[in-house]
Amino acid sequence: MERLFLTNLHTPKAVIVIFGATGDLAKRKLFPSIYKLYKSGKIGDDFAVVGLARRPWTNDVFRTNVRESLQNALSMEEDAEEFTSHFYYHPFDVTQAESYTELNGLITDLESTYKTDGNRIFYLAMAPEYFGSIAHRLEEYGLKNSDGWTRLVIEKPFGHDLKSAKELNKEIRVAFNEDQIYRIDHYLGKEMVQNIEVIRFANGIFEHLWNNRSISNVQITSSEELGVEERARYYDHSGAARDMVQNHMLQMVALLAMEPPIKLTTDEIRSEKVKALRALRQLEPEEVDEYFVRGQYGKGTMKGKELVGYREEADELHDSNTETFVAGKVMIDNYRWAGVPFYIRTGKRMAEKCTKIVVEFKDIPMNLYYKEEAEKHPNLLVINIQPNEGITLYLNAKKSGMGSMAEPIQLSYTNNGVSGINTPEAYEKLLFDCMIGDTTNFTHWDEVAHSWAFIDTVLNRWQEVKADFPNYTSGSMGPDAANQLLEKDGFHWWDVAKNE
Repeated sequence: MERLFLTNLHTPKAVIVIFGATGDLAKRKLFPSIYKLYKSGKIGDDFAVVGLARRPWTNDVFRTNVRESLQNALSMEEDAEEFTSHFYYHPFDVTQAESYTELNGLITDLESTYKTDGNRIFYLAMAPEYFGSIAHRLEEYGLKNSDGWTRLVIEKPFGHDLKSAKELNKEIRVAFNEDQIYRIDHYLGKEMVQNIEVIRFANGIFEHLWNNRSISNVQITSSEELGVEERARYYDHSGAARDMVQNHMLQMVALLAMEPPIKLTTDEIRSEKVKALRALRQLEPEEVDEYFVRGQYGKGTMKGKELVGYREEADELHDSNTETFVAGKVMIDNYRWAGVPFYIRTGKRMAEKCTKIVVEFKDIPMNLYYKEEAEKHPNLLVINIQPNEGITLYLNAKKSGMGSMAEPIQLSYTNNGVSGINTPEAYEKLLFDCMIGDTTNFTHWDEVAHSWAFIDTVLNRWQEVKADFPNYTSGSMGPDAANQLLEKDGFHWWDVAKNE
């Protein structure tokens, strides 16, 4: 693959410092994303990457590790030596003052070598308990005081609940301003998630109907085939609600529910998202069981393979009360959405890996083309986020042949069907946005706070009551209670794979 060069565009320059450079995230996502930005010409030769971790590696060992990560992620066979020559390793102890002093010296030397204009990105791809102290010490030892800009990139989770999130934000804001903080939610980097705004605001056929007069319900499903794998220890302290609902799922709700911004600027888009999150109906503790369902996977069979339950994944999970599945009914109490349920569903060890949004439109008052109520097929707008990126509109049309009965037809667009299209990986998009200073697809503190305020009530209720786990088999679409959540409202989940 030849390297491309962008013309008439200023390619960003920076030293990218990755805390936790020997970890899984750096190998699977960050190194390949930086490489693709380099090969596409979105960044030039004026960059350097400094990897930090406790291991006593050398530059050569680190560069070999980077090359291996590219081969695993991209199945590339070409020589990446020119690219990896921009990578440097520094053994680092986040608690030691000399580590920061030495790092500052290394960055200063690299800025002179690569002419990066003093621009620095500090990417915290490590345990969240160190976020606050690292931010403080970057300020204390002068690493954020350079001739260019400085940005701090933080992975989720941002706190464990609203209280801890406030404490973390306060600690970070002592050293960094809000406009310097980039809180990553990789779902916001996905092509079709970003397309939600375009589908709504660039098409009158949808936006004119995007309200409680025309829409009966909205369903958001994010299902995974995998179990907790090697993340057992982290996951048991997190669970599906903290890992998925507080960030990814509620961010998609906000994008679907927000009002049209007065212009497409970061501040205006964020302002409308915050308004939508502020309108979330806050639950009383005794209402949680009416609106939310939790689950934990047990033994099952997928694709002919016998799978163990969550509690058998690791010794410390043998009596765990942690949820691996969440389904909920989210109500938005504003003029546009009053009375329309937003159903969310996410879990591990489910029937299929899929993320999609289904918008179900109300039927007309008297549909003459169906003899039986059960035969009706409502109009649906399906936004496929992964794996088959695209949109599908389900309409009704006359059956071929005699008679006048209707049958559903599909109008579909998929990225896979466009010749030569290359959908960027979410981290590739977000890293580039960070380098050019576009914070639109990063979460503002106000969004984080409102999301935690909403989900804390659910988590606190679940902590008080021990669940009857496991309650769904691996390879299913979750516990029966998740289906009943919709059935009592007269709806049902649209099948993730078949839209039935």
